[in-house]
Amino acid sequence: MKCPYCGSLDNKVIDSRLSRDDTETRRRRECLECARRFTTYEHVEKAPLMIVKKDGRREEFLKDKVRSGMMSACQKRRISINIIEDFISELEQDLMEMGEHEIPSSIIGEKVMKKLHALDDVAYVRFASVYREFKDVHDFYSELKSLLKKQ
Repeated sequence: MKCPYCGSLDNKVIDSRLSRDDTETRRRRECLECARRFTTYEHVEKAPLMIVKKDGRREEFLKDKVRSGMMSACQKRRISINIIEDFISELEQDLMEMGEHEIPSSIIGEKVMKKLHALDDVAYVRFASVYREFKDVHDFYSELKSLLKKQ
């Protein structure tokens, strides 16, 4: 590893630690030339996960898009950001474990709706209204009616 200060390739690792989720290794290094210390991170390079949209377009899976949708649905609800972040990490891991490079967007949408349904009915209906493209108040009414039947 090249020292960012002097450019020397001679350095030693003085500390290594795994990240909280065991997906990255943090290494503290010391340059043997200038004696300065620097940090490097090592992680497994993943092939990008592609999402196949309803219209056939493909785009890279972005956790930020899922986070944004969930945050909008959960706005002014008592749902911790940690719960959302943990779910998004689990979702990404689940998608990677499927072993497919292309995943239909419907799988992601259904998983998010299932999670929101378990967390908060209002957040669930908000998300469902966008995901299922509710056209009018009757669509909301139908969804609320089925939600009330399940309780």
